[in-house]
Order: sequence, then C-alpha cells, then structure tokens
Amino acid sequence: MLSKVVICGVDTSGLPKLSAKEMDELMKRLKAGDKRARDEFIVGNMRLVLSLVKRFWAKNANADDVFQAGCVGLIKAIDNFDLKFNVKFSTYAVPMILGEIKRFLRDGNSLRVSRSIRDTAYKILKVREGLEERDEEATIERIAAEMQVKEREVVYALDAISDPVSLSEPVYNKSGDTLQLMDQLCDESQSDDIWTERVALREAIARLTERERKILTLRYYEGKTQTEISAEVGISQAQVSRLEKNALGTIKKEIS
Repeated sequence: MLSKVVICGVDTSGLPKLSAKEMDELMKRLKAGDKRARDEFIVGNMRLVLSLVKRFWAKNANADDVFQAGCVGLIKAIDNFDLKFNVKFSTYAVPMILGEIKRFLRDGNSLRVSRSIRDTAYKILKVREGLEERDEEATIERIAAEMQVKEREVVYALDAISDPVSLSEPVYNKSGDTLQLMDQLCDESQSDDIWTERVALREAIARLTERERKILTLRYYEGKTQTEISAEVGISQAQVSRLEKNALGTIKKEIS
C-alpha cells in the first residue's frame, strides 16, 4: 500500500489542492445543484481521504478497496453536510470517512461459524418445522424445551446462521401492498430532547478555552491520539491528557 501512487485509477500525486475560499465556493454551488461543482469538490477532497487511508497501511488491506471505502464516506459527508453547521467541512467529514473505512475493514473479515453451532441451528430449524406442522407455537422457550437445551443456546445458534437483511428488503402487509423494511423504521435522532442536548453541548463547548476546544476537535472529530495531538499542539502528552479531562469535566458540569 505504501508505495502505491495510482489508486482506483486516480493518480494521487496529481490531486489538486483547493484553498479554503475555493472549497467554500464549491460547497455553495454544489448545494445549489451544480453537478460540476460537486465533481470538483469530490476530487478536491481526495487528498483528505488519502491522508486518512495512510493510517490503515498496517492493516494489510487492498489500497484500492480502502481508498474506495474512504471516498464513499466522503460522498456521504458531502450529501449530509449543512451550510448551517458551524464547522469546517473537513472537520465534519473526517469521522464519516474513518467510519466508512473501519466498517469496510470490519465487514470484510467474515466470521466463520463452527460446525457444531451450524448443526445445532439446523436441528432447531427441524424442531421448529415439526412444531409448526403440529400447529403449535414455535417459540424460543418451546424449542429449547423440546431440544432440552438452554434458551440462549437457541438464540445464539439462530443468530449465527442469520444473513444480514437489506433495508430495501420487501415487506408485505395483509392488503398486499409492498413495503420496504426502511419504511417501518423511524428516526428519533431529531427529537426535541436530542435537539435541546445539542444546544446545551454547543454552549458548553463555547465556554472552553481555545486550546481545550482544539484538543477536543483533534481527539474526537479527527480521531487523533493524545501523542499525535501533543506533537501538533506543542505540549506534552500528559498536558494533553489533563486538558482533555478538564474540558470533559467542564462540559459535563454545564449540561448536567
């Protein structure tokens, strides 16, 4: 990964560098529906993706795949970014890019289900089928009793062989209308309580010193270690730790 220059067909050595002013102008244009500005903004932020991808060189993963996952996170950040946010786009995008890369690396390591668990799961399915044929309710408790095993063993075995379900999976109701799984999910992240907590958190952060805010931004928005922060800010790791602890304590007092 370390010596790779062309990733996913992109010559990373030739990626453009955009000024903060150019980034702001492109963001305004793309949010207004300018597709060309959107493309330029994506390419202009690929250096940010590349800088984050470098953190995962030791993971022995394919550079193209990791870079592509990072670009997916970048695009998600662009789609979800609001001009009303009081932060730079890069500050907002870093956690989403890192999250997408980590999700790719995690999901790429498929878990192998042991033979004994699979055998148990298939026996459970057979018992469930037998109960249903006798018009009996095939509950976890009933299956466990029939097999003379603990209920948690039934649940664990069934979970182990379950395939992930897509949010686009069709669900049919009694009227015959087709619904997707996502249609039955609700988002409670924008409730009044959450909104109030965010306002309180923002006000608490505003009361911190400039150095404390910078440390929290580097630590929790950009995902850097205390050692990395100490080198960037120019203080010892112990001082970073103390300032971080004090800042979190101040925030906790303000919002409690």
